[in-house]
Amino acid sequence: MNNNDVQKKNEVKAEGLISLTPDAVAEVKRLISLQEDNEGLMLRVGVEGGGCSGLSYKMEFAREVEEFDRTFEFDGITVVVDAKALIYMDGTTIEYNTEILNGGFKFNNPMSTRSCGCGSSFTV
Repeated sequence: MNNNDVQKKNEVKAEGLISLTPDAVAEVKRLISLQEDNEGLMLRVGVEGGGCSGLSYKMEFAREVEEFDRTFEFDGITVVVDAKALIYMDGTTIEYNTEILNGGFKFNNPMSTRSCGCGSSFTV
């Protein structure tokens, strides 16, 4: 089994557009459980202009699905992504790690041609 096979085994896929690792799913579930009135709470993932590389990732909780949103299910978690953001995120894997330095969510985006040192902004 090569590294690509191991990575594919550890991802939860959604129609080939984005994926979350099991650790990312577990952390989103944990964060949702900490929110008051968390019934029906979804994770919204997207991009916005800004950051040192031109575009920045964003994550927030959402209660509504907008007209141009796409929804994806990951082991009981609903992830909402605006269709325009998917243009910049196709093939992205969202990971979560607990390392003391550089821990947290990480976006592995194959469309990114350049990113900043912290990994929160990118260029396509």
